[in-house]
Amino acid sequence: MRVKAVLFDLFNTLVLLESDEVFYTPCLRRIHEFLARNGINIPFEEFRRTYFEVRNRLYAETEKSLEEPHFNVRVSLVLQRFGYDFDVSSPVVVGATLAFTDEFMKYVHLDPDTITVLRVLHGKYKLGLVSNFAIPECASRLLDKFGLNEFFDVVLVSGAINKRKPSSEIFERALKALGVNSSEAVFVGDMLGLDVKGAKNVGMKAMLIERRPSEEILNVKPDRIIKSLRELFLMLDNC
Repeated sequence: MRVKAVLFDLFNTLVLLESDEVFYTPCLRRIHEFLARNGINIPFEEFRRTYFEVRNRLYAETEKSLEEPHFNVRVSLVLQRFGYDFDVSSPVVVGATLAFTDEFMKYVHLDPDTITVLRVLHGKYKLGLVSNFAIPECASRLLDKFGLNEFFDVVLVSGAINKRKPSSEIFERALKALGVNSSEAVFVGDMLGLDVKGAKNVGMKAMLIERRPSEEILNVKPDRIIKSLRELFLMLDNC
């Protein structure tokens, strides 16, 4: 069946994100500095340790449901551990998430092929974006920053809908919004377990963009492996 839609992952597919080891500590320091300015004095190492405990517990609790609580939930729960009662919509929590976002964006760079590829595909195919990210507002800012919004017919970010890949729900919602069947769509991403497995579970073809040697051991294979976004042109013609 002819391909009518191409859907993309965001991080390390269309934009390149530096490793956790590079960006996480500076981002948490920005939160810590913001909180200190608002009268919340917690030693940084205690804050950092508690943040990762909370984040990891949330992911463990949602391992089966594949829910994606907004990043504000993490901040609120961390502060509760230290005796502060701020709900997810409080200015302190929202401001802390914004501080993380401001720093995080410094570590994201546009793949040099992204604009060219999207420009060529736009109009020929319906285009969608499906991303796992607990800060959907940051994803929107990145799309604006790099001029990508104009290309997409649908954008779904896990933190906005409380579902993350490889949940079938997030892929099915994207397909429904695009008005195509799964057999008419191709998904492009960099993770076997999230992108390839999730897309194939709903009947889509899946292309893996190989950014680095995969450490995932899964009984799932992409329909195609590409080394760069430009290889999509040839691969799509042969789907």
